[in-house]
Amino acid sequence: MTEYTITQDSSCSVYMCTETSILPLIASLVSNSSGQTAMMQLSHIRYSCPELFSSNHQVKRAFISAEKKMIHDIMGTSRPEPGGFVYYNLKDFSMNVYNISEADLNSINSRIQLKAPQLLPENKSYIPDVWLPAYALRNIPKEKRIIGLVSYMQHSQFQFKQEEISSMVLRIELLGEQQLHNLMTPIKMTFGIPPHTDVESLIKLNESLQCHYFDENEWLWKTDGCETNGNQTEIICSCDHATPFAVLLMRQPIAEIHWKILSYISYIGCGLSAFFTALSLVIYVFSRNHKLDYSISIHVSLSGALFLLNSTFLLTEWGPKVKLDWVCVFIAAFMHYALLCCFTWMAIEALHLYLLLIKVFNTYFKHYLVKLSLAGWGIPGVIVAVSLGVKDFKQFYGVTQMTMADTNQTNAICWITDDSFFYSLNLVYFTLIFIFNSGILIAVASNICKMKQVFRNKSKLGVQADGETWNDSRFSESCRSGLTVMGLTCLMGTTWGLAFLGSGYVNYPILYLFCILNSTQGFFIFLWICLSAKKQRKRDMEDKLSSTPVKSSEVKFD
Repeated sequence: MTEYTITQDSSCSVYMCTETSILPLIASLVSNSSGQTAMMQLSHIRYSCPELFSSNHQVKRAFISAEKKMIHDIMGTSRPEPGGFVYYNLKDFSMNVYNISEADLNSINSRIQLKAPQLLPENKSYIPDVWLPAYALRNIPKEKRIIGLVSYMQHSQFQFKQEEISSMVLRIELLGEQQLHNLMTPIKMTFGIPPHTDVESLIKLNESLQCHYFDENEWLWKTDGCETNGNQTEIICSCDHATPFAVLLMRQPIAEIHWKILSYISYIGCGLSAFFTALSLVIYVFSRNHKLDYSISIHVSLSGALFLLNSTFLLTEWGPKVKLDWVCVFIAAFMHYALLCCFTWMAIEALHLYLLLIKVFNTYFKHYLVKLSLAGWGIPGVIVAVSLGVKDFKQFYGVTQMTMADTNQTNAICWITDDSFFYSLNLVYFTLIFIFNSGILIAVASNICKMKQVFRNKSKLGVQADGETWNDSRFSESCRSGLTVMGLTCLMGTTWGLAFLGSGYVNYPILYLFCILNSTQGFFIFLWICLSAKKQRKRDMEDKLSSTPVKSSEVKFD
């Protein structure tokens, strides 16, 4: 903060739009709250720092908490007549403060209808109708039967995960510590669907409009205790508690039974992969000849990246249970780093294969393995470090929620919280690597087919010396070629390309195949390393027995 003295009796304070400056300023407004004046000041702070308030989760949380406190202060100073209400227009939202009368409670209707406020006359069709259960209000003392209905048209403070809010946000508050929860007769709200919304198109895209409430303890939108009904013109929400509500556009989530099965497969597969990748590292460390074979060193580096990824994945559901926020942020960031390392080392595998089998001649690289290691571990490190470095402006890592389609329950995991960041970085990064690796794989497979054709032509000359017929030799060679291509497919991570087939909607066969193949990738790479080491030992033995040294490759690495 910088303070300027304008005159002897007045001064001006300038605050930077940073978390460290704005959070204390919001706290001072809360401690000195004076209702509408403090609310206008809070709105002014928000509009002065739009980027900070749109990206920083800590600032959003402080803003929502302060706003709620000021709403209750305004409700406490309001004096509506019994059965009447007082209207407030406070720039960011409008609020009706109702005083529920005995006549309202003694009505023959089981619910009391209240009118939500509106900001602009042209938005009348978007204002929800609200019905509160009368029985729940009878147990509240007369002087405490003050209810505030808040209509938000600017609701960016409620967007923590780039949620697509398709209605206005409605807040229902009771004065003081009174709460409406676990209601036998739910609160009913009717939200109008905007005229331009094509409901049939949403169904075709496996998308739907669902009622959500905002959990102000976990700072996310949930569906627990809310039911969604409706037609082509309106969405009817029935919820058993009072909080901020809205209708969100949701993609079809994963059913709970499939989530559990996929979780078991992932945990078992990742556990096996973590064990075998660790075993690969141990064998490599205690091996005598690993410095002479760069291919095995690269395989083991990929195994190391997979070990980090699988080990961190096993902690993703444990992280949100820890009260310390930084734990989940660390797990999410480290898993992102491990994932990018895996992608990078897969690209390095393809590059090394290209140099060995396709380019072959006239290649020399000094400090070859050191340069590859700097790229494999360094590039992902820079990306994640930059992402963490901008946390004061945008928090990319933390707790994210998965919603079950059939039960509406949510499952918290530690991962990337911003969808646009996830798709713009991870998807583009992997797409480039996938295209490169696929091209190398096709070229290598073509070379294998050519060598196979040469082998066939030679085999047609007659029966081989060991008594194997041409048909048997052809079959065994085809099997070896097929296994080689499958091994290279796993080694270069092209199985991760299944993600493209399941993007945009839930495709369970693709999900299961993706889960099985990629969670066990570390195990298959361990087998590949063992076979490669066995072949290397066989070549070394043949070189020792041969009187003339044999060069295995023209590619030179230093």
